[in-house]
Amino acid sequence: MSASAHENDHSQEHDHHHKETFITKYIFSIDHKMIAKQYLLTGIVMGVIGVGLSLLFRMQLAWPEESFKVFEIFLGDKMAPDGVMKNDVYLALVTIHGTIMVFFVLTAGLSGTFSNLLIPLQIGARDMASGFMNMISYWLFFLSSVIMIISLFVEAGPASAGWTIYPPLSALPQAIPGSGTGMTLWLVSMAIFIASSLMGSLNYVVTVINLRTKGMSMTRLPLTIWAFFVTAIIGIISFPVLLSAALLLIFDRSFGTSFFLSDIFISGEVLHYQGGSPVLFEHLFWFLGHPEVYIVLLPALGITSEIIATNSRKPIFGYRAMVTSIIAIAFLSTIVWGHHMFVSGMNPFLGSVFTFTTLLIAIPSAVKAFNYITTLWKGNLQLNPSMLFSIGLVSTFITGGLTGIILGDSTLDINVHDTYFVVAHFHLVMGISALYGMFAGIYHWFPRMFGRMLNKNLGYVHFWVTAVCAYGVFFPMHFIGMAGLPRRYYTNTAFPLFDDLADVNVLITAFALVGGAFQLVFLWNFFHSMFYGKKAEMNPWKSNTLEWTAPVEHIHGNWPGAIPEVHRWPYDYSNPYHEEDFVPQTVPMKPGEQVLNH
Repeated sequence: MSASAHENDHSQEHDHHHKETFITKYIFSIDHKMIAKQYLLTGIVMGVIGVGLSLLFRMQLAWPEESFKVFEIFLGDKMAPDGVMKNDVYLALVTIHGTIMVFFVLTAGLSGTFSNLLIPLQIGARDMASGFMNMISYWLFFLSSVIMIISLFVEAGPASAGWTIYPPLSALPQAIPGSGTGMTLWLVSMAIFIASSLMGSLNYVVTVINLRTKGMSMTRLPLTIWAFFVTAIIGIISFPVLLSAALLLIFDRSFGTSFFLSDIFISGEVLHYQGGSPVLFEHLFWFLGHPEVYIVLLPALGITSEIIATNSRKPIFGYRAMVTSIIAIAFLSTIVWGHHMFVSGMNPFLGSVFTFTTLLIAIPSAVKAFNYITTLWKGNLQLNPSMLFSIGLVSTFITGGLTGIILGDSTLDINVHDTYFVVAHFHLVMGISALYGMFAGIYHWFPRMFGRMLNKNLGYVHFWVTAVCAYGVFFPMHFIGMAGLPRRYYTNTAFPLFDDLADVNVLITAFALVGGAFQLVFLWNFFHSMFYGKKAEMNPWKSNTLEWTAPVEHIHGNWPGAIPEVHRWPYDYSNPYHEEDFVPQTVPMKPGEQVLNH
């Protein structure tokens, strides 16, 4: 008790005697809520760039070798002479688009935003375990973002070995124009990004373990916190492996080593490299690359759990099963990386092992999907934009996951490997699902971040157009993939076999352009509501978790007095012992009240 009183006195003394300047409050802030906003705004800017690049190369795919003024405007004469995109520029745009969306938007933008915002608020902590390390983590992310954008404008062109940067294209500066300075900057950017992610993840894990408020046992944590906590652990395990791969690649590029190179010929010249293996790089890359899918997806699933329970006005179905499935997914995600490499000459027995572990991960994934559906079943559904995006995530998680069964089987995968079937699968199950989770989180916690409400009607427009266009883009890709259309080709006009598929590419691009344009509705809603939206009340969604007990006005320390004490789990909705259909975690148990089975 005395320690708690001392902490409260210290917090109030900090608020009274340390007046913050603009720089300490908005730029070099150590307040987790401000750092969450910084991550979100940086993620949105990177998202606009990433989506913009995808629209440019979608236009190239739909109308190959056509001249477009927009290419000249955005790419310049060097990359698009007379408005016609060069083939190596197409590869560069695909590379930077994939890198930005996977790492800078869906990893840092999603997890960085909501882990920072919600972990202290939902577990009842004043701030992160280390506010200074939290600030450093953001600024390393910002620096890596800047370097990645700079790499777009270097003389020889940006990195163009794909977002997976397989050697030898990424290891030999003389291989193609995009293997030069742009590739070096890509590697430097990613090394800094990994340092940022590791610092953030360590902070999240320590905060959840050590700073929970009184009564907040692990079985009373919201599923959002479980998802962020386990995601951080996956990142700590797998990101250093990618860092080692990047460092060894830098050695191969700059210091003449042969970790990933052997028996290389360029223009008839025999290079001196011997003994290395590009397949070794694939193993190192995908040891991070597949857990990365769940580093992106688990926070979105955690956000969806919270929003579906809140807006169904029902307890989440199978809380313990959901926690178990999060842990099971985390474990299995680290032993399935080989399914990306079925065509690399892998031993067939090893292929069967990776097939088994890959198909096994469908079980905890199905548990989550069925539990979402069961929570929705016969609920008093509040279909606001955050709820619609959460339901949309359940839809894309199921449809994208079903195609994963085909790609996870080594014998079936060979037929569609490196076709648009793969592009369709991972964009639905990871890209669109994670984006839906990010949008759902923004609509739900915008009042908590900015003290104002987003426009609900614009949110409905944003959801329905995005949902239709997302399926319009990625559903047809399954069929052109099964027809054999390869990915990463900037035009297919040299192959008469694919002439009949040209119209499908035009249709896909039309949906992409409409869907991309309607993200402007979201951007207008976001930035306009930040300043002029309707002022939010303290708990606009009638939610149970602790973040809604803090005052709307942000203070560094979250609560002005004592930190709230927790008495129950976070999903006491429609509790028969109470008249209200929600019971916050801070409400003590009534005499004779039984704990709901969860």
